[in-house]
Amino acid sequence: MNKRKQTSRSEEAERFEAVRSSLAERIARWTAGVEQFATGSPGLTLYRHDAPTEAMSCILEPAIALTIQGAKRALLGDDVFAYNRHRFLITSLDLPVVLRTVEASCEAPYLSLVLRLDERAIAELMLQTELPRPTRERPLGRGISLGKTTTTLLEVFDRLVKLLDEPAAVPVLAPLIRKEIFYRLLVSDQGALLRQLASAGSQSRRVARAIDWLKSNFAVPLHIEELAALSQMSTSRLHHHFRQLTSMSPLQFQKLLRLNEARRLMLTEQLDASAAAFQVGYLSPSQFSREYSRQFGAPPRRDIERLLHLYRAEAEVHA
Repeated sequence: MNKRKQTSRSEEAERFEAVRSSLAERIARWTAGVEQFATGSPGLTLYRHDAPTEAMSCILEPAIALTIQGAKRALLGDDVFAYNRHRFLITSLDLPVVLRTVEASCEAPYLSLVLRLDERAIAELMLQTELPRPTRERPLGRGISLGKTTTTLLEVFDRLVKLLDEPAAVPVLAPLIRKEIFYRLLVSDQGALLRQLASAGSQSRRVARAIDWLKSNFAVPLHIEELAALSQMSTSRLHHHFRQLTSMSPLQFQKLLRLNEARRLMLTEQLDASAAAFQVGYLSPSQFSREYSRQFGAPPRRDIERLLHLYRAEAEVHA
């Protein structure tokens, strides 16, 4: 009996590795020479890193990040989420995180894909399959989690990426494959997180409503009472659930949005620090500089110069 179980586990491991290798080859082909490839398949992006990366602050949208080769870490507040070929990362809200690729080389680059979650499609699946809706009393965890990568999940994603070789078939077949992926996630160990995402009356959806407002209005002063009313929660409940899901307060979240946007403006639109600070809502350039240094580890000018140097060096490598 034990020998039969060992044989079964060995066969499953071989099947897992065969599918993973196939998917890795496809992603490596599409990302040759680039770090990010936006596919023609809605919501699907492929990634590649040929070396470990520095920590980078960014906003993760509701999505599944599936690592096929290498390893990465996401930091949300004090929580660290390490994911690799056996564990995927999933987020149910727009979350400000710090990402770092920790395992990558030219010989074995970090390869991954990210598929944006479709709330409407997930909600329709819940109705069609009669999956249980979460109750409002169910304790909330973080809006980010790790799940087990299975052979079945890899196979579905392999079909989705393989479809890129048939552009004419993408509009017809990709929605069907994405629907299967969402179903597999709903019945997986991360199903509860997705059900919270797609349930209009859940606390996570109300927090998501607050986050949507903050993303669109980060440059204006924040009045927590108005944000709570918009989210249909009391101010205390908004603070509690917002911190529970994101590890920070609405005000801290707004500050991160401002700093990330200011960094983008300086990096891509060549704004100086003062102009970027005022554009994202800061009234004091000195306060902006202090908070920027605290978030990114260096004053604005030095940080932007460092990033530009890194990008030029990378461009020369791939030239």
